[in-house]
Amino acid sequence: MPFGLKNTEATYQRLVNKIFEPIIGKTMEVYVNDMIIKSVQDGGHNDDLRETFEILQRYDMTFKPKKYVFRVWSGKFLGFMISNRGIEVNLNKVKVVLDLSPHEIRSWFSD
Repeated sequence: MPFGLKNTEATYQRLVNKIFEPIIGKTMEVYVNDMIIKSVQDGGHNDDLRETFEILQRYDMTFKPKKYVFRVWSGKFLGFMISNRGIEVNLNKVKVVLDLSPHEIRSWFSD
C-alpha cells in the first residue's frame, strides 16, 4: 500500500486491526506499520511468532526483515519503553515535566 496518499494510514490501520483481530491485545499490539509481538509465557514466543506469520501468509502480506528486530527483551515502541514489566513511560519524553519547579507547576493551575 503506498503511504503518503490521502487516508492510507487509516485504511491500513483498519486492515491490520481486522486481520490481526484474534491476537491484538493478547500477543500483538499494532499501530499502522509498527507491530510488536509479546509473549506472556516463557518459551511461548516462537508459537506467538508462528501464529503471526501464519496470519501474514494467509492474507499474502509481506514485511522487510531488515526493518524488524526479533527476540528483544526490552526497547522503545511508539515512544514508550517495553519490557517484561510491561509498557512504561519513556523518561526522556517526560523529562521536561519532571524538571519543572513547584512554582512553575503552580503557575499552570493558578489561572
